[in-house]
Amino acid sequence: MKIFAKKPIEVLLAQAAEQGEHTLKRSLGPVSLTALGIGSVIGAGIFVLTGQAAEAHAGPAITISFIVAGLVCALAALCYAELASTIPVAGSAYTYAYATVGEFFAWISAWDWIGE
Repeated sequence: MKIFAKKPIEVLLAQAAEQGEHTLKRSLGPVSLTALGIGSVIGAGIFVLTGQAAEAHAGPAITISFIVAGLVCALAALCYAELASTIPVAGSAYTYAYATVGEFFAWISAWDWIGE
C-alpha cells in the first residue's frame, strides 16, 4: 500500500541540501535554539500544573516522581538527538516518522502536533 511508503534518508538529505528561494534557510544557532527550548518549557504552567498533579497522585513520593519524570524527559531528549543526528533535516516528528515507519504514521503524527 502506498500509505506505508517510506522516504529514504538519502532523499531527505538531498532535499535538505537543495539551494534556491523555495527552500528554508537555517537562521537559528545553538544559543538561539537552546533559549527557544528553555523558554517553551519554563513557565507558570510547568510549576503550577505539575505540582498539583504530583500532589494529587504522588503523595509523599513527590521527589521520586520528579526524578522519574526528569529521567523520562532525558531519555526522550536522547532519542530525538539520535534521530536528529541520523536525519539532519528541517522537520520534527513528521520527518522522522516518514523516514522510519511511513507516510501514514507521519501524517497522523503531524496532525497530532497540530492538534496539540
